[in-house]
Amino acid sequence: MPFGRRRNRIDRSLRERGVPPEPQVRQREETGTSGPWDVADAPEDGVARVDLGALRLPALSGMELRVDVNPQQQVVGASLRSGESMLQLSVFAAPRAGGLWDEVRVELARSASGQGASLREVEGPFGTELAGTVLLPGPAQPDGTAPPRPVRRPARFLGVDGPRWFLRGMLTGPAAADPDQAAALEEAFRAVVVVRGTAAMPVRDQLPLTLPPQAAAQVARQQAAGRPGGTGTPPSGGAG
Repeated sequence: MPFGRRRNRIDRSLRERGVPPEPQVRQREETGTSGPWDVADAPEDGVARVDLGALRLPALSGMELRVDVNPQQQVVGASLRSGESMLQLSVFAAPRAGGLWDEVRVELARSASGQGASLREVEGPFGTELAGTVLLPGPAQPDGTAPPRPVRRPARFLGVDGPRWFLRGMLTGPAAADPDQAAALEEAFRAVVVVRGTAAMPVRDQLPLTLPPQAAAQVARQQAAGRPGGTGTPPSGGAG
């Protein structure tokens, strides 16, 4: 404490004599990444990406992009399919300090356990993730009257904390249990670009997703014809 007082007196004396104080340089802690990317750090890698607003998803050969749209033509989900495996993507507003994935992992594991499934923490290519089983809707019943019975399926949850955003991916299908089959979807997850925007949003609110104009027109035609909302892109990544 005495040293602190002495330092304050010296600083005050310098100011009184017109001598500017030494600038204080704060070291900014930066963590290197190879993806997923914030839009401010997105690489010029030549990968074509489909612009869904808060998410720019890679258009990779042999992979299908699908978006789920509600009757108001609002995008409520996006996924990438490779063979029989799928990567479902969600992006949320997060605190500046990060750490949302730590909280979400605990909640996901608790929820899976309460439903009779099981998820455990493991180390993966994107850091700590969850792997195990979840309950997903099964096939429709033959008589068409009873709701589909939940089926236990292998799953992996990937999570990345970015600058004021949190990206979550859920891998299902063979890729959830076979690292070789997961490689293509992991590559896709790594190539995702997040556009957080500057608008203030409550933590955990989903960032807004939108359709490219051509795809939006396609969905409008489908809904006008009475077909369910939703659209998929061919492997080339076109939105139509």
